[in-house]
Amino acid sequence: MALSHFDTKGDAHMVDVSDKAVTDRLAVAEGHIRMARETFDIIGEGRAKKGDVLGVARLAGIMGAKRTPDLIPLCHPLPVTKVAVELTLDPDLPGVRIEATVKTTGQTGVEMEALTAVSTAALTVYDMAKAVDKAMEIGGIRVLMKDGGKSGRYEAE
Repeated sequence: MALSHFDTKGDAHMVDVSDKAVTDRLAVAEGHIRMARETFDIIGEGRAKKGDVLGVARLAGIMGAKRTPDLIPLCHPLPVTKVAVELTLDPDLPGVRIEATVKTTGQTGVEMEALTAVSTAALTVYDMAKAVDKAMEIGGIRVLMKDGGKSGRYEAE
């Protein structure tokens, strides 16, 4: 299988989607940010000096999804019809689990938008808590599911 973002000369290019059918598209991505137990407690108890960490990170994730083509050079600008970002405190990490769902009706999928939403939300948690924990670790960012288009449905194992 060839990489679609390279032409026959090997140069990067934006994929031509003009012949693709317009279909409903959906993507779900996940990730997490691990932190010290003290940082987890500060966020969970709402004691962060910068304010509501999870609320701000949720908004940042939504904004990130909408700005994906500004950040990823070969992404198509899409009419995003829904972005939902859920942040869940997980004491077992300890840290925050992040899941983003993005929808559109268009000619290409929204996996990049979902991944960008998760990444932006995680980076925002880091930004808001870095004063007390510079060792936080962001990871596990991946597509859980995508649906729509010629390739159909994909679900991660």
